[in-house]
Order: sequence, then C-alpha cells, then structure tokens
Amino acid sequence: MKRQEEEEKQRKATSQQPEEEEEEDKEEEDEQKKMSAQSEEEEQRAAAAGDDGEPKKKDRKCVPGIVYLGHIPPRLRPKHLRNLLSAYGEIGRIFLQPEDRQVRRKKKKSGSRRCDFTEGWVEFRDKRVAKRVALSLHNTPMGTKKRQRFFSDLWNIKYLHRFHWTHLSERLAYEQTVLQQRLRAEVSQAKKESSFYLDNVEKSCRLEQLRRRRQRDGEQVEEKTWDFTQRRTEEEIQQKKKKKKDSITQKRLNKARLLQLESQSNVSLLAKIFNSNQSE
Repeated sequence: MKRQEEEEKQRKATSQQPEEEEEEDKEEEDEQKKMSAQSEEEEQRAAAAGDDGEPKKKDRKCVPGIVYLGHIPPRLRPKHLRNLLSAYGEIGRIFLQPEDRQVRRKKKKSGSRRCDFTEGWVEFRDKRVAKRVALSLHNTPMGTKKRQRFFSDLWNIKYLHRFHWTHLSERLAYEQTVLQQRLRAEVSQAKKESSFYLDNVEKSCRLEQLRRRRQRDGEQVEEKTWDFTQRRTEEEIQQKKKKKKDSITQKRLNKARLLQLESQSNVSLLAKIFNSNQSE
C-alpha cells in the first residue's frame, strides 16, 4: 500500500512539472511583450525629440500682422518698400495712400507730374515678425549705407494691434463713398446756382422787352428802385472803431487836464495859507 501511494505521488509530481513549465513560459512571453512595448514607446519619443533632445513643438498657425508707415519719402514706390522690408520677414500686401488731388493739381501746374504718397500699410505673414520690425526699425535710417537712396529719411513705423486688412479696405471704401457724396452735393449745388442764374437772366430779358414795348406805345414806365442799405465795407468799420477809440482817449485827456488844473488851484491856496501862518 505504501508503495502504491508513493508511486501515485511521483506520477502527480511528474504531471505538475510540465504545467509549471508552461506557466513560466507564458510569464516570460508576457514580460518580453511588455519590454518590447516599452522599447517602442521610447523609440517613438526619441523620434519626436529634436536634435537637441527637446520635444518638437506643434506648428503654430501664422497670424498676419500689419504695420503702419506714417512717413513716405518722395520717390518711394511699393517695390522699393518691399525690397527694404523683405530682409526682415515674408511680406504680403502693401498699400500706399496717394496724395490729395489738390496737391497733385498744384504740382501739375508747376510742371512736375510726379505722384508721391503720404502714408502706407504693410502686411507681414507673421505678426511676431511685424512686432519685432516695428520695435527695431522705428526712428532709424531707412538705408544702411550713406550712398543709398533713402538714407537721410527715418522709419516712422508702428505695429497695429488687432488690425486686419479688411479694416483697411472698409476704411478706404468708406472714404470713397464720402468723397462721392461730397462731389454729388457740390455738383447739385452748382446746378442749382446755374439754374437760378439762368432763370433770373430770362426774367430780366422779359422785363426789358416789356419796358421797351411800353416806351414804344408811349406809356410811362416807372423805374424800379431797390430800397436796401448796403453793407459797410471793412475799411468803414475800421474807421468807425478808430474814431470811437479817439473820442474815448480825448475824453480821458480832458478829464486829466481838469484834475491837473484843480490840483494847481489847491496848491496856490495852500501856499498862501502856510505863508500867512509863518509870517504871524
């Protein structure tokens, strides 16, 4: 009986050994899988890291920025401005405000047909570049060398916060509409004045014909007289003011003379009184 029990125990031990070995193999496989997953994650992190070992930042969306130029020197054109500012960053749109029409007319009369600009706006692709350019270039010479064309002129540049190109286009459209309305009002006023003048001319012609016809028929014609007072000219107004001032000064002088005479009479009386007292 004892032998049979020992044999059964040995059989059970031999049957349990392969099961334990299988479990150990499974555990080793799981550990290898975990190690491989960790190594893959580390490789991905290393690939995401930059050359300096720092993680790469996500590419930010470039927001455009606009700078304002308060002074545009003579003979400066948009292509010159693009060449000057493209060294600091990528440039988008450029707009330069031309001179007023009246200034251009005066120039044409004097013989020069050159069209200059008064102010301008420049759009940079990145607003951070626009801020840096505005801070670094303000009140500095436009040229880097003395022989350059615009070396004697200074940058008058300012970054416009929260300003978009649509705002500029809206402003220009508004100015254009205001200009057109003003021109329409001026044209309508001129038409009214010309029509009023022509109506009066026709009326005067009709009255003149009627007067001549009455003279031919022998009727007495009464000439119309205008009862109105003409407005005084500037010279007459100034003369009246001058006369008024002269009259005031004359009155003051007369008053001063009277006071002086009264004081002299009082002095003589006082002198007589004091002299009589001394003699006594």
